[in-house]
Amino acid sequence: MQTVKHTPAYVLDEEALLRNLEILRGVQERTGCKILLAQKAFSMFSVYPLCAQYLAGTTASGLYEARLGHEEFPGEVHVFEPAYKPDEFDELLRYADHIYFNSLRQLAQFSGKCAGKSIGLRVNPECSTQDEPIYDPCAPGSRLGVRAADLPDGIPDDVEGLHFHTLCEQGADALEITLRAVEERFGSDLYHRKWVNFGGGHHITKPGYDIPLLEKLITHVQETYGVQVYLEPGEAIALNAGYLVTEVMDLVENGLQIAVLDASAACHMPDVLEMPYRPPLYRSGQPEERAHTYRLSSRTCLAGDSIGDYSFDAPLSIGQRLCFEDMAIYSMVKNNTFNGMPLPDIGILHTDGSYEVIRHFHYFDFKERLS
Repeated sequence: MQTVKHTPAYVLDEEALLRNLEILRGVQERTGCKILLAQKAFSMFSVYPLCAQYLAGTTASGLYEARLGHEEFPGEVHVFEPAYKPDEFDELLRYADHIYFNSLRQLAQFSGKCAGKSIGLRVNPECSTQDEPIYDPCAPGSRLGVRAADLPDGIPDDVEGLHFHTLCEQGADALEITLRAVEERFGSDLYHRKWVNFGGGHHITKPGYDIPLLEKLITHVQETYGVQVYLEPGEAIALNAGYLVTEVMDLVENGLQIAVLDASAACHMPDVLEMPYRPPLYRSGQPEERAHTYRLSSRTCLAGDSIGDYSFDAPLSIGQRLCFEDMAIYSMVKNNTFNGMPLPDIGILHTDGSYEVIRHFHYFDFKERLS
């Protein structure tokens, strides 16, 4: 990544993005489903025109994402929020084609304004397929989705579609389990709908994902209930399609070797601390796997701002570039300027090998967020 002139920098790998998009287009062509980009994971709108050649539209988690999808991505705009603010709803209707509601109360409050829009209701199949409660919409006490027990009279007639989202970085086997629960609890209602959205969290473009099983499940639902199936992955669109390039600023020792980088977990890859997880790093190994082990940390003042421990074949040196992988998703959309940290550049590594800086951030990007 010596073509990157300024670090830190998010670099989108155009060739890897296209590989993912080709896989997703294949699923659509073979099944007739529609796949949407979930902007909450990836909102690099400079490549929206490219993505629009492969995908049917976008999903949004609120007003600003809905407007971004409407302005930058030709195609459908689907919106889900756990609760809508009345003073934003009229503007939201200017951008959205499909509006999903999270409760019967919100449906009753706003559905009268939705003439010409396709109304959906999020349901909770009460079927957990993962172990991490923070990412489980079906966990006990979840605020997300209406349970079958909350619908003694069935789905209201003005609801054209059902939406469920229960997965997080999971395979088609988890979707199969979830669909079984959806059909058990809401199957009779599906016969009277126009569409059903399987939500996101599908690792479709991950090597080894069972695409034939996914397509079998999509086809089953479409043929059984006569509905249009939507999927709204975010991660699958840009999985393994981006990097965060950083530079070693200093080397210190305190019982172990520590490298201070110009990138920050807290500011530039918050999921490292939130999930938490250890991001892949190009040409490195697990601690002690190779000859030289370092803890990679940041120049912020947060003591725990550490990315993880990695080993290398040779000692690190000041000024050396390191390249974290799988950094297109949940990075740009979550980053922040804590400690006054500059935001990383956003660039594209094109298929011809050229590198283009799309955005370089300045002091005013930090200042204008404050008062």
